[in-house]
Amino acid sequence: MFSIEIECPPEQNELLIAELWADGSAGIVELEGGGLRAFFEDDADRGALAERFHAVSWRREEQRDWVAMSRANWEPLLVGERFFLVPEWRDDPAPEGRFRIAVNPGMAFGTGRHETTQLCLEALEAYVRPGVRVLDVGTGCGILAQAATLLGAERVWACDIDPEAVEIARGGAGANVFTGSADAVRHGAAGLIAANISPETIMRLAPELMRCLSPGGVALLSGFEGHEAAAVQAELERRGGRFCETQNKGTWALLVVQRPC
Repeated sequence: MFSIEIECPPEQNELLIAELWADGSAGIVELEGGGLRAFFEDDADRGALAERFHAVSWRREEQRDWVAMSRANWEPLLVGERFFLVPEWRDDPAPEGRFRIAVNPGMAFGTGRHETTQLCLEALEAYVRPGVRVLDVGTGCGILAQAATLLGAERVWACDIDPEAVEIARGGAGANVFTGSADAVRHGAAGLIAANISPETIMRLAPELMRCLSPGGVALLSGFEGHEAAAVQAELERRGGRFCETQNKGTWALLVVQRPC
């Protein structure tokens, strides 16, 4: 067994961990001071892995249960006022008044550790009302779709262009998860849209997002930093959206945009 050390800013850890698991990592630990160490069996292509992930070093490792060690680093997480996120291998009960959501860290983006996912969950608490129909675009592991259902949404659809993410999301968010994007959704179908994806993708999908919203519906948009929010807002307004508010967590931002009645 060997390991590679990867330097990366903390805000990129979640996505990088998902990619490492997908490439067959036997375990991943976060390093003190930043960065990751990923463990692989000897038959893995060390050179290709080091090149792909821009590893700064590698070393031989003694045989240990690296998966168990990696899992030990994942603790339950309180998000907002209503949610309790817990790794699927733990049986911790939710505190009173909170919804329990089991997540599989590393299998798809959106496990709740990243600030943008937390921003979306907190915004869902504020904007989901009983009876609303919700569309989660770029659902990842399906955490936002699950949250909307728990908050009382009448119907929740979720989509992702990654078939593997769709399979993962169906395990928690149910059958209304499909491979594709907002262009497959009928006009005015959703009273609320959540999209935690890249700013470039949000701007490209802006016409479809506004088309899918019912009059008076709102879009909760994140996946970008504060300095990128103005460009995203301008594109949504150009497509007919009305800016409502910005929420921030660290360097990350969430925009609330409404389709006028």
